[in-house]
Amino acid sequence: MKLPRYRTGDAALDDEVAALAERVSDPRDADLIFELVASALRMAHDGADRGDLKIANAALKEMRHAFHVFAPYRAARKVAIFGSARTQPESPLYVQTRDLAAAMAARDWMVVTGAGPGIMEAGIEGAGADNAFGVSILLPFEATTSQFLADDPKLINFRYFFTRKLEFIKESDAFVLLPGGYGTLDEAFELLTLLQTGKAQPAPVIMLDVPGGTYWQHWGNFVERELERPGYVSPDDARLFCVTDSIETTVGEIARFYSNYHSQRFVKGRLVLRMQHAPDAEELAALNREFADIVTRGEIEVIDATPDEVDDDDHVDFDRIAFRFDRYGWSRLRMLVDRLNGQPAA
Repeated sequence: MKLPRYRTGDAALDDEVAALAERVSDPRDADLIFELVASALRMAHDGADRGDLKIANAALKEMRHAFHVFAPYRAARKVAIFGSARTQPESPLYVQTRDLAAAMAARDWMVVTGAGPGIMEAGIEGAGADNAFGVSILLPFEATTSQFLADDPKLINFRYFFTRKLEFIKESDAFVLLPGGYGTLDEAFELLTLLQTGKAQPAPVIMLDVPGGTYWQHWGNFVERELERPGYVSPDDARLFCVTDSIETTVGEIARFYSNYHSQRFVKGRLVLRMQHAPDAEELAALNREFADIVTRGEIEVIDATPDEVDDDDHVDFDRIAFRFDRYGWSRLRMLVDRLNGQPAA
């Protein structure tokens, strides 16, 4: 194995770590296993505080376990559902959540919730335990799971919010937020921040209320009045989410997002978008006119699967377009995805 540039700083130790990495890992991943071990050894060399070592150790163990749990289900689309743990079973919001989860499960989607009471329990009840993941946070004042996920191997307990949030974002293909407290708003703004900055894969985000509810309506008014008008966010950022009180609209928004578009990947400086059907020549010309502002040079082109994607067997059967993306206009990129899905420009 050719050693990575990131090493322990001790040549003899590097050779030992390299031999270990080659023995236990896939040859394609040996360099990454080497760097993981090197990081731990460098922390020892740094004389890291025991408290810091505990944080790094617990976080890595939590991520490893979560990756292992989700791995068999990577091919299944998943919707994350957020909302208040204090919502009571007789609340219309509970019923709305349960019915939404049932509707998504009927379309072969799995549901990811926080595994607590309230909105989380409603999501698990609606989807059924076989179709649900519980991504729980260990808190002294809140139940860690609901009756629907007791002893389920798809229940994951986290000590840290940041590792838990990572799994929510990494493993979910769509996000639905019901009314809730500080935690729900934290998740809403963090999710939008990650999408706005390109740190999360493009995905549909729906703020769902009950008919007549005002929670997300007032939130949207705040965003427009206090964030958009002063210029703290772009008007285009409103395309990153949808506010509704309808389950039908929520399901439709999610289905439309994946009606043609599938996924994306950067390959040698170009952004590759994979889809069921690539645009024809006329549609491609229209896309180049409409989205020239996010193309740094060249044009949007229809391409075959790249050699890197072929080597990784990365969705090679899908059609593709590629272009030099400015890595800034992520809201505009969402609009491009909408256009690929046949939706008209706003």
